[in-house]
Amino acid sequence: MRPSGIVPIALLIVSLAMSAFGGLRAAPQQPESDFRSLIEQRRPSLKRPGGPSEFYFTRGVYSSGWRWASWATDYPKADRQFMLAVNSLIDISAAEHENAVRLNDPEIRRYPFLYALEVGNMALTASEAAGLRDYLLAGGFLVIDDFWGSWEWANFEREIRRVLPHHRIVEVPLTHPIFNAVYRIDEVLQVPAIGNHWAGRTWEGDGFVPHVRGIFDEDGRLMVIINWNTDLGDAWEWFERPEYPLMYSSFAVQMGVNFIVYAMSH
Repeated sequence: MRPSGIVPIALLIVSLAMSAFGGLRAAPQQPESDFRSLIEQRRPSLKRPGGPSEFYFTRGVYSSGWRWASWATDYPKADRQFMLAVNSLIDISAAEHENAVRLNDPEIRRYPFLYALEVGNMALTASEAAGLRDYLLAGGFLVIDDFWGSWEWANFEREIRRVLPHHRIVEVPLTHPIFNAVYRIDEVLQVPAIGNHWAGRTWEGDGFVPHVRGIFDEDGRLMVIINWNTDLGDAWEWFERPEYPLMYSSFAVQMGVNFIVYAMSH
């Protein structure tokens, strides 16, 4: 896998947005009422016309608290748009359709990359916690995104401790290879949700400072990367909107590409 090196990422995002959506207009989102039925439909087959894809952007489906289906925030538009960028930027055959899998589904082992967001409202069942633990210890890689402030951190930490009770959560330094897998990341930006951008701020609650934290296994492999006080998924979802700052979308795509390459090579 390698960067294409032909089109600057900012120009690529604009080009993808215009070609994929017939101009700078937002594509319609799947109604939240249909999310549950979506994941019960036929899971994308590895035996698709033209052969299997090398990579599936897999979204973790988990139980949540007061807000039903927190896992489905930005779904499926963010997943689809991000895969358009991935297929244009690196030499990989990535499925362009969404792929949502429950944490307690044994089929999750087929996919080395897993994305979960809004974990400030996560409320794992015992089988979900066990399924995620088995997935991570078997070599899976989890990207956490889009949760904000001290209250949501406390909830996430409580839930992840049920999954990995003996593993520390640490800050991931910018010298770690994940920040240089394809794109060199020299600064962690706080990526705002589009509504917060319109409101003139980048933060939510008391989440003023973005962090990239991680959980490593005993051999030093990064198993979980935690993007706290930032929202990469919203930048993927809205990169076709001209009023959403391109620097955030470019940063979010670069981070996501690095995550994928790291997960596929470790």
